[in-house]
Amino acid sequence: MTTPSSQDLWISTFLEAQAAELGAATNTLLAYGRDLKDFSDWLVRCKSDFAEADRDRIEGYLIDCDAQGLSRSTRARRLSAIKQLYRFAFEEGWLDSNPAIQIKGPGRAKRLPKTLDVPEIDRLLSAARRTGRSDADKIRNTCLMELLYATGMRVTELVSLPVSSARGDPQMLLVLGKGGKERMVPLSPPAREALSNWLKARDAAEEQAIAKGAQASRFLFPSRGKSGHLTRHRFFLLVKELAVEGGVSPEKVTPHTLRHAFATHLLANGADLRSIQTLLGHADVATTEIYTHVLDERLTELVLKHHPLAKDDRSDQG
Repeated sequence: MTTPSSQDLWISTFLEAQAAELGAATNTLLAYGRDLKDFSDWLVRCKSDFAEADRDRIEGYLIDCDAQGLSRSTRARRLSAIKQLYRFAFEEGWLDSNPAIQIKGPGRAKRLPKTLDVPEIDRLLSAARRTGRSDADKIRNTCLMELLYATGMRVTELVSLPVSSARGDPQMLLVLGKGGKERMVPLSPPAREALSNWLKARDAAEEQAIAKGAQASRFLFPSRGKSGHLTRHRFFLLVKELAVEGGVSPEKVTPHTLRHAFATHLLANGADLRSIQTLLGHADVATTEIYTHVLDERLTELVLKHHPLAKDDRSDQG
């Protein structure tokens, strides 16, 4: 392939390949695009470009990012985008060598994911059953929360579920995950009941809409917006509303927190890491292993709080 004639063309060609060959998600592509545009603009200010940049130049950009006060995770993400761009350029024959191949990033700070305990989950589910402008809203909200906690789906996977996947009272759902990878997730009895109730309400509302000239929706959670389904942003706000209604700190609750709760509670009840990895759709079990640290931390906290030998004010015995 002929080397692109401009920096923007480098980026657009790379993004098109990521979308076509790897099935990269829209949000991933947007992040790559923003990070590579920032690098491109920096190179222009340095009177350079993608083709001329060597290892020292790329490392100079990372030093500049650090000097700007960018977080470790942001710098690691930007380097990842740059490394993937140059790997693609080398494989396509745009460059004779890959200047980024040996550059090591700052890594990511290992922070344990926030999670929720079972009583907090119960309060959120209870709040979903009574929150909404109509009975249909309450049924939908209950279904969303039951499915999320029962399966550990990513929020994008949940809101974009096709309605065809939910027909026939399924015991498992087929989920389309990152990179176009499919996986099966089992449904708990409460989730199946919530799904059945929502399908009845959804189909009844759709019949009325179609009678007025609307098009049938292919999504389980349809919306009149551009995407055709409930958006990630709207669901994020909904979860915050449910947290307030359920008496759970809104700062602790996001759709992803429920995914973490799903994994942590499974592990606490004896599920093995490989099974949890499969259910979450993690490519590498190392990503799943973080939940063992979450569990260890909670067990340590439990011992320090409740074990008599851990109390500072205990009286000497004997």
